Amino acid sequence: MGRVRSVNSRQSTVASKKRRRVAREVWRHLKNDKFAESLGIELLDLREGYAKCAMVVREDMVNAHNIAHGAAIFTLADFAFAAACNSYGQTALALEVKINFIEAVPVGANLIAEAKEEALSARIGLYHLGVTDARGKLVAVAQATAYRKKEWFVKRDA
Repeated sequence: MGRVRSVNSRQSTVASKKRRRVAREVWRHLKNDKFAESLGIELLDLREGYAKCAMVVREDMVNAHNIAHGAAIFTLADFAFAAACNSYGQTALALEVKINFIEAVPVGANLIAEAKEEALSARIGLYHLGVTDARGKLVAVAQATAYRKKEWFVKRDA
């Protein structure tokens, strides 16, 4: 009995180390997103099938009504989605993203986007995206579908 636990424990430790290594490499890879960088989007958390990001709404992100442009909010949600669906180190690209804007967002608002994997197959991933303000009020919600290519940007066997 003790020996079985020891083997399982070692396997679990190896798997955990591999997940951490992949997460670090994916995190580095996502720093190459120049558009997200130009908007000041910051990756806060990344795990398999999950990502959390933040962005402060700037003056240059507003529409004619002087509120956050939907494209800025969408980009924040989309970056969280990109991080979550690429979190395994396998190249994944958006097939579809449907977003609903619920609240107007003023300049200076600190927004948080979370992407959570709901379903995953060899080729398709389904994600729920939520964008909240600093008080936790929901400002946008989205559903996104990713296509998982047969390409890996992180080595799988290391």
